[in-house]
Amino acid sequence: MSTTKIAFIGAGSVVFTQGLLTDLFAFTELRDIHIALHDIDPERLATAHGAARHIADRSGATPHITAHADRREALADAQFVINIVQVGMGESTRTDFDVPAAYGVRQTIGDTLGIGGIFRALRTFPVLKALGADIAELCPDAWLLNYTNPMAMNVQYLTAATGLTRVVGLCHSVYWTLRDLSDLLDVPYEEVTYRAAGVNHQAWLLRFEHNGTDLYPRLDELIAAEPQLRRRVRVDMYRRLGYYPTETSEHSSEYVPWYLRHDSEIERLRLPVGAYLGIVDENVALYEKTRDALAAGAPLDVEGTMEYAPQVIHSIVTGTPRTVYGNVPNRGLIDNLPATGTVEVPCLVDASGVQPTRMGELPAQCAALNRGYLSMNDLVVRAALEDDPRSVRQAAMADPATAAALPVERIWDLCDDMVRAHGELLQPSLRATGLL
Repeated sequence: MSTTKIAFIGAGSVVFTQGLLTDLFAFTELRDIHIALHDIDPERLATAHGAARHIADRSGATPHITAHADRREALADAQFVINIVQVGMGESTRTDFDVPAAYGVRQTIGDTLGIGGIFRALRTFPVLKALGADIAELCPDAWLLNYTNPMAMNVQYLTAATGLTRVVGLCHSVYWTLRDLSDLLDVPYEEVTYRAAGVNHQAWLLRFEHNGTDLYPRLDELIAAEPQLRRRVRVDMYRRLGYYPTETSEHSSEYVPWYLRHDSEIERLRLPVGAYLGIVDENVALYEKTRDALAAGAPLDVEGTMEYAPQVIHSIVTGTPRTVYGNVPNRGLIDNLPATGTVEVPCLVDASGVQPTRMGELPAQCAALNRGYLSMNDLVVRAALEDDPRSVRQAAMADPATAAALPVERIWDLCDDMVRAHGELLQPSLRATGLL
């Protein structure tokens, strides 16, 4: 059997790359794989290459590790492609916050919905289209495992614009939500049975049991007894909607119109406006620490991350069955959500590949929120597919948090300013301004 080849696209996201490699090398069957690293930043690529060799040596693995400035070289004959690109890096992320902030639009993370999510998607789509074309030519049977946000928009665009069918978006939000809830209730995670479904960063915990006993009543008791728990957005949403959301309060606050618009809610629910800018700075500092440690010959402090991509690869390569949560085209998986949207559902993974689970209908109130989310996504994807800059503005009009913050004329003005700020990162047809 030929050596399994895994291409990392955007490998200069060194901290994330290190965690994924640590997870991969923890599997005995994957210790002699071919890791092909690609990044457009030479320094970051060299740092990723050095870190990969260090992690392999420390793990006792013997992989073949190559570094490629040319993406096509990295992709040639790959069985798996892990996409972790961030187009525009920290500079574009600051633009996503600073320009809307001048209009009074508040964001916490800005990578999934809202103005930040819209323009992160629009500057990522051209790269995804080119990546998809390369995969179709050079490794058409490869599984594309996407980590780049906005997850749901990116997966929808990839499948619509490239024709690729082996595309799965992977996110750790469901896993870590259940780990955290298990710890909160002092129940071993390994003994918990659960089912979740919805959309990325806004899925819902539909089943939550320990030894056949529903754990939701215990969670209700704890929330009733702990006032500080009630000062979190996801807990507030759970109390009102009846199902716990599978993403942090910071993320969750941006996908609805109820919280960030109001000073009183920001205070009540302790919302850190602009929080992601601090994360950007931390990521840069961690990258520099890794780069400097490698240059000095110092050991790297890297731990496993329990991410899904290494588990998916291991299951497909070895035939070991396991369940992960994947973001895939709906196509009948959730009956009361649009068929064109990307949904997050449990997926069986084995030698046959990734097989999503049909979930039926979501609770009506959960589906109502998810439909709004997917409608906004659809407008952004259509803007790119149909070269329609008006759809960009219409997506912002449909976005709950943006619509709550601004009158419609200011929404269009904000989109014009964002287009000007991101400039050549957008496809040419979407660079128009002054459309009214």
